[in-house]
Amino acid sequence: MSPSTHPHPHPHTHTPTHLTRRAALGAGLGISVWLGSGCSPRSSLEPSANRGVLSFGGLTMGSSYGVKIATPGLGASGLAAAQAAVAQALSEVVALMSHYEPSSELSRLNHHAVGRPLAVSAATIQVFNAAQAVHLASGGAFDVALGAAVEAWGFGVSRRPGQAADRLPDSGTLLALQRRTGEPALALDAQAGTVTRLSPVLANLSGIAKGYGVDLAALALERLGIVDYLVEVGGEIRTLGRNGQGQPWRLAIERPDVLPQQALRIVPLSGRALATSGDYRNFFMQGGRRYSHEIDPVSAAPVNHALASVSVVADNCMQADAWSTALFVLGPQRGPQIAAQQGLAAHFVLRHADGRLVERSSPAFDALSASAAA
Repeated sequence: MSPSTHPHPHPHTHTPTHLTRRAALGAGLGISVWLGSGCSPRSSLEPSANRGVLSFGGLTMGSSYGVKIATPGLGASGLAAAQAAVAQALSEVVALMSHYEPSSELSRLNHHAVGRPLAVSAATIQVFNAAQAVHLASGGAFDVALGAAVEAWGFGVSRRPGQAADRLPDSGTLLALQRRTGEPALALDAQAGTVTRLSPVLANLSGIAKGYGVDLAALALERLGIVDYLVEVGGEIRTLGRNGQGQPWRLAIERPDVLPQQALRIVPLSGRALATSGDYRNFFMQGGRRYSHEIDPVSAAPVNHALASVSVVADNCMQADAWSTALFVLGPQRGPQIAAQQGLAAHFVLRHADGRLVERSSPAFDALSASAAA
């Protein structure tokens, strides 16, 4: 089983913003809310200029989260309940799936004896099952068993964002990591509620757990009767209903390699989720080459191709999160092919040799855009 990751908790150009660094899960990038006054996906949402829209945010998973609620008549008590429900949902994901938190189920799995099943929660089984499905559908491009490679390339718990590795992995190290990726890594038993490491791999759920956290927070709002909302964690977003103007929420896919952030494309979205993976935030430069946190399971090394980012629209953020990583790892040729085969709504941004950005969309994304423009 496998899926690839957003293995480092903080983007390349930002200061770490988590209350406890150990609890970080991973950094997203590439998406912001586009509401005229603008807001950053890296900080608490600014007070909305739209009448009746309530906003709150905080810190989680090595980044920030923000919520906008346009459902009328919520009131102070309703807002307080929404804040508590979202905070609880996100804290639950950290407690179960953070590779920085020593007591999490994921950390316990990574220290559990190889070959011995470990009982985990239904939520952790759900995320591992979803990861396995994307792993198989992507031909192995998405791999949650890449934790050792993440550490070897300096994107683990002890590395500062943007800091070059002390020493790049040598050929022998890479060969050993490649052998491990070719072995069966993890076995799931949903009925028994267990996960088993079949070889001495390190699991890392950073490429999917943050999306799951967005979903969990969104469902918590829905249980409170909130039907017009936007939930965002580190740039990964799920929406429902309408914004303060009674229109679909407007999300901006970010232009790579530009600060301050600029919108490359606006995507109206309601009732779905959007996530982006790319190489332009969490990386280091060494010897004139960019080494991104996105690891290719085949080479056990950072990807090295023309893609700058991939954004995926899906019914839930967990799927959007995992598939944006998988398609990015697959690269500029194979990624669009798999997106078309799987019916995924995906938008690809490539760097041309002369420095221009070239956009390419899957048929499902084009259909989504055409529907929004109608």
